[in-house]
Amino acid sequence: MALVAFAAVTPMALLVAPALAAQLGTEMGIGPSQIGTYFFVENGAFSAASLLSLFWLGRLNVRIVGLVALTVFILGNLTTPMVLPDYTGLLFMRTVTGFGGGTLMVLSMISAQDAGNPDRVFGYWVVGQLVAGAVGLALLPHLFAAYGLASFYIVLGTVTLLLSPLYKGFLAPAASEAPKPNAAAPGSRFVALAILAVAAILAFYVAIGGVWTFASMAATQAGIEGASVGTILAIASLFGIAGSMIAAFLGGRAARRAMLLLGYAILVVSIVAVATLHGGSAYIVAICTFKFAWTFVLPFIIAEAASRDRSGRLVASTTLIIGTGLSLGPLFAGNLLEASWSLGSVFIAAALCGVLSFACLLISPRPEETS
Repeated sequence: MALVAFAAVTPMALLVAPALAAQLGTEMGIGPSQIGTYFFVENGAFSAASLLSLFWLGRLNVRIVGLVALTVFILGNLTTPMVLPDYTGLLFMRTVTGFGGGTLMVLSMISAQDAGNPDRVFGYWVVGQLVAGAVGLALLPHLFAAYGLASFYIVLGTVTLLLSPLYKGFLAPAASEAPKPNAAAPGSRFVALAILAVAAILAFYVAIGGVWTFASMAATQAGIEGASVGTILAIASLFGIAGSMIAAFLGGRAARRAMLLLGYAILVVSIVAVATLHGGSAYIVAICTFKFAWTFVLPFIIAEAASRDRSGRLVASTTLIIGTGLSLGPLFAGNLLEASWSLGSVFIAAALCGVLSFACLLISPRPEETS
């Protein structure tokens, strides 16, 4: 329960990115590049927490670290409305808040890695995120219409405060144990393989971040307007829940590499479909398929990366990689749009990032092949 809860609330800005991006543009009057910068800053701070975790893992009491991070995340969200509508102040507050959330995510991922069946646990990890995202996308348009942008941060801080008694759960017992630096003896070949795993996750999240952040813009271009966009994206998130639950069911039962091939194939095809097909019905099918593929393949990607290093260092740095990808995706997409790229061209570039991600995993052998 703790793992699912905190994995859901900490990356909430990404999970509801289409609705949040639209509200930022409407209420604050900022353009695509500034919206992209917002997500770059928030997700960048989220990922930067992983760098510090490489120092404190195995050295500091993780319960104290977790409590401090939880406090920062809650207070950061609750105080963000005080700086609105100042754009610079907003970026500063989201930097501080993102750092707290990223630290919580590191602890969550270490707990998931140490489970007996990480494929399945990462599946449940994604399920929690998708449930939260579906609820957020369904409710936020109505919440924004009534109370404005500040309501998102107040609700997020309040929900996290209510969940705070659970924080000890994902720190015991696995995450409270120090990682074993000597669990693997990486040589130059192992380091190269770890780099490929890192590149795979980075490229995957660059693609995801770019497409999902501007999914509402694609809906508008497809002729879908108003609150219907939020409803469709919430429905797409339900398909995402289905994808992650199927991944959780298949974890440990099906060949991981076969699932990776299937998931990536569906993902790339769906992104190309969003970019090239026209009309509301085609958009709905494509975006629902995209969300399904994203969440179906993600647990297998992370489990594959985690299998490279049982010391915990690589999976702890995964938060850095994820956050970097989620930061760069919206930033690149927003700047390309302002540089007169069409949305379809941006999405095709995202599809190519998906192909690159799969290629990196494909040429990265299994752990036993490094010995």
